[in-house]
Amino acid sequence: MTESEIAYAWWCVQNNPHRFYQWSKWLSKRAEVLALDRYECQRCREVYHRYRKADTVHHVNHLKDRPDLALEIWYKDPVTHTKRRNLVSLCSSCHDEEHPEKLRRKISEPITEERWD
Repeated sequence: MTESEIAYAWWCVQNNPHRFYQWSKWLSKRAEVLALDRYECQRCREVYHRYRKADTVHHVNHLKDRPDLALEIWYKDPVTHTKRRNLVSLCSSCHDEEHPEKLRRKISEPITEERWD
C-alpha cells in the first residue's frame, strides 16, 4: 500500500469505517479476492469440507488493528515469518462466527421493576 492509501485507511478507522468499505480501491481488491478464491467460502471448505458461496471478504488482521494491511491479500506472519493470507473470502455465516462481538444483543433494563413471571 502507498503512504496515501495507509493514511486514508487510518482516517477511515478513526472517523468513518463504513467509508472504507465504499472506497473504490477496496471494492476492486474485494472483487480480486473473491475471484482468487473462486467465490468459495474458505472456512467452509477447510473446516467443514463443504462448498458455499462467499459473499464477504474478511480481514484476518482487522482493519482497526492494522490499517496498513487493509488492501494487502498477503502478509508476513511476525512469529513464523511465513507468508499468510490477510484477505479471505467467507460466507456470511462464517464471517459472523469470525466476529461474534457484532452479534451480541444489548440487553436493556426493564422499564419498570414490576415483571410478569
